[in-house]
Amino acid sequence: MAVAAYASLLSLSHVMENLQHPARRTRLHLDWNQVQTLHQKVQFLLEFLEVDSGRISQEMEDLARQISILAHEAEDVIDLHVVYQLGHGSGDKSQDVAALSSFYIDIHKVIQKIDSIMNELRIIQEDCTDVSKQQMVVSVPDNSSTAFTSSGKSSTMVGFDEHLFRVMDELTRNEPDLNIIPITGMGGIGKTTLAKNTFDNPYVVHHFDKRIWFTISQEYKAREILVRLLNDGKDQESSETLAELGQRLHQSLFGRRYLIVMDDMWSISAWDNLRLFFPNNRNGSRILVTTRISNVAISLGSHNPYVMDFLNEDKSWNLLCRKAFGEDNCPYPELEEIGKTIAKKCNGLPLAVVVIGGLLANSNRTLEHWESVAKSINSFSNLEYSDRCLKILSLSYDNLPIHLKPCFLYMRMFPEDDEIEASKLIKLWVAEGFLKPSRAKTLEEVAEEYLRNFIDRNLILVRRWNYEGKKAKTCSIHDLLRDLCLRQFQKECLICVPKAQCISVFEPQCFLCGSQLDEDQRMDLPEVQVTSQSTSLASLSVCDDCRIMYPNLVRLRLLRVKACMDDMDFLHPTKLCYLKMSCIKQLKFESLSTISLLWNLQTLTLHLFFGVNLPSEIWDMPQLRHLIGRRNVVLPHPVVTQDSMIMENLQTLAALQNFRCTIDVLDRVPNLKKLGIVHLKKGSGGLENLARLQKLESLYLLEENVSLLANISFPTSLKKLSLSNCCIPWEKMTVFGSILPNLEKLTLNCNAFKGPEWSPVEGQFPQLKVLRIWESDLVKWRADSIHFPNLERLHLYNMFCLEEIPWGIGDIPTLLSIHLLKCSDSCVNSAKQILEEQQSFGNETLQLYVDKKLVSVTQ
Repeated sequence: MAVAAYASLLSLSHVMENLQHPARRTRLHLDWNQVQTLHQKVQFLLEFLEVDSGRISQEMEDLARQISILAHEAEDVIDLHVVYQLGHGSGDKSQDVAALSSFYIDIHKVIQKIDSIMNELRIIQEDCTDVSKQQMVVSVPDNSSTAFTSSGKSSTMVGFDEHLFRVMDELTRNEPDLNIIPITGMGGIGKTTLAKNTFDNPYVVHHFDKRIWFTISQEYKAREILVRLLNDGKDQESSETLAELGQRLHQSLFGRRYLIVMDDMWSISAWDNLRLFFPNNRNGSRILVTTRISNVAISLGSHNPYVMDFLNEDKSWNLLCRKAFGEDNCPYPELEEIGKTIAKKCNGLPLAVVVIGGLLANSNRTLEHWESVAKSINSFSNLEYSDRCLKILSLSYDNLPIHLKPCFLYMRMFPEDDEIEASKLIKLWVAEGFLKPSRAKTLEEVAEEYLRNFIDRNLILVRRWNYEGKKAKTCSIHDLLRDLCLRQFQKECLICVPKAQCISVFEPQCFLCGSQLDEDQRMDLPEVQVTSQSTSLASLSVCDDCRIMYPNLVRLRLLRVKACMDDMDFLHPTKLCYLKMSCIKQLKFESLSTISLLWNLQTLTLHLFFGVNLPSEIWDMPQLRHLIGRRNVVLPHPVVTQDSMIMENLQTLAALQNFRCTIDVLDRVPNLKKLGIVHLKKGSGGLENLARLQKLESLYLLEENVSLLANISFPTSLKKLSLSNCCIPWEKMTVFGSILPNLEKLTLNCNAFKGPEWSPVEGQFPQLKVLRIWESDLVKWRADSIHFPNLERLHLYNMFCLEEIPWGIGDIPTLLSIHLLKCSDSCVNSAKQILEEQQSFGNETLQLYVDKKLVSVTQ
């Protein structure tokens, strides 16, 4: 319950800080002394839980439950009063007095209850000073200087070399018929790690024409699997039938040597529904399946199951050292004996060893501490094996600092085996109010630290890294750790309120997460009444996952929003001001003026098929952090007044039409990090003012009128630049490069630059790591290694006119890969010659991909 109380208090603390924003104080009639008093008491309780959460007695648990409920009650009180006052204005003094009086009474009741709890806490604390001696709790100092930070981009394969070689041999041996190779073993044994390392092995990449990885999981749909197979494992919308998708998959694989990995298969019916769509080309194609169900592995038929064994004691110890110290052996002789005992107690289960290794890596390296961990693990010896594994994994959760626990428990909301976008996860953590503020960092930066902490502790797995290889692009959580999240969530009794929402009229979707629903999955909300004659809005539905995630949906409140589509007037479930993220699809709004009532809104995503003009009230939302459009969203010019609000939290303005970069506008968004602009109108540009955005890191411009770009001025902070349809002469590139000293990624789409020849100048792109050119009439590219001294990846797409890649590009010492797609034959041949020369010099790092296939010098 301590975690539930902490999460609730932290969320309330964020709401109160938002409440005291200067722009809010001028519009709201509240007793600010009372607000400050409540805020101070909330901070006291937060600090108490941070210090004493590891030694809370049963009496304190009961009080923690009361704190959690009370914190949500306080949020309700604040939300009701704020939205009422924002909606009704302050023209009537009698109404203002009544509102102030009502707020005072309600908040006073909350403060009295908190005072009562604080008094009880003090009494209990005095009587229980020795509780910590009665309970074995391993203390883990936050941000320990002894922690080992993993920077590897692939999962550790300690003790798996033999498995890797044997599976690779099965995949590549000279057997022409299509073979299905099952890998089986219990959860956490390393099946997915083995399959992933095999899938990514350079020899395997080269051997197969096409490779696809996707996860099936327990609840699968054959149609969704086929869509993923056709889109390289990614989800995309499709109206095709199962048969049409299957035929298209069959055609795409016909005649090609392919490798399909089906991860985490639970039922043979999953294979029976798909097997007809995989052609036997008699060219050595393979299907690799991981499953923890032995009967499924046996039933697949064409190959004996490959059974994963438990690690022996030596391999367990070696893996523990790798995770705890970052090396193969223990550098502390006094810890070796107890360390081997800990490794042995993990019973050869790699996941348990890895998680315990992460715990030890982020804690004190003392004999006393390691002995306490061993003692805890030993106490689980009488449990059943599956329960014992979960208990071992729970040690890592128990020893998380309390400020990390709410974010870890939040991972339960994602479906099993889901690949999660790190940027989405960070936005959700921010929206939930689970992050402890830091004066020197944004909440997003704090969230990135939390994520890095979980990765270092091996509680969250990195699926894909960003272009720098330093930050996670996508991540996931192991099934067993997700089960741990679910158990701990139920134990902690967290009160969860929906703060993110996806709305669509034309498709049956969960209004909270946006996932598509079949008719048999729809679960209507009994509290929601819709005033619309449209059958598509006859009910609002929630999916099974969100129903589990938010068991207390009866607390849902409604905010009325006008929508112009057959004069529909419907109720928009937003949890009122609780809503912090909203994704709106397929609606055409005439007016969104009431959007400012969502006073805590942080992220607004508008995926609309129709254009929409946002209301000027959007500039009166100080908590807004991300506004994302779809190239058809127009943000109005703000009304400039003496007390105009500064949008200090705003970090993203993406895909906005005709955005005016005037000094007045840019000064309102001083902390903007990402900006996307499409189709400027003549006289509305102001791109010469962009240099005022000193924190801007990413800029996207789509503009066909080159004259509007003549005086563009970039901030030196820019790291990513993407240009489309600009038709700028290549000789103007010298101007761009000279003012972008920190640029790391440059994307040039659809004739962003135009002309037959490009001759870059030395010193233009000193930090450029990724260069992408997509569709250009470029014929001759004259460059050398000195022009791109730090380039790591070169991508050329639809370059039909380019004669060759400059020979000196191959001499760039940092170059890792060249990717060509639909390029001229001469361009491809020049790339092969570069690869051949580099390999003759002993450069085995450089890789060449032509039409998504790895190329060797022999081809």
